[in-house]
Amino acid sequence: MAHKKATGSTAQQTTRPGKRLGVKTFGGHKVKTGMIIARQKGTKFHPGDGVGLGRDHTLFALRSGTIKFLTRRGRQLVSVV
Repeated sequence: MAHKKATGSTAQQTTRPGKRLGVKTFGGHKVKTGMIIARQKGTKFHPGDGVGLGRDHTLFALRSGTIKFLTRRGRQLVSVV
């Protein structure tokens, strides 16, 4: 009969780096065409005027200008003014 308690397995418990999601350029900041505004899973922020939506829901600037965040009909919109 064993007198030592068995220990649990530690397989596949490696830590992985985060996905670096979030807002990259905040309201009032100047952006150039093609700059990334926000990386997100799903559409927490929706594209407004002058903002494009990538295949992975990334928001990016379609023109140069200043970032403006606003809420319309319960949606958070991001625009380049």
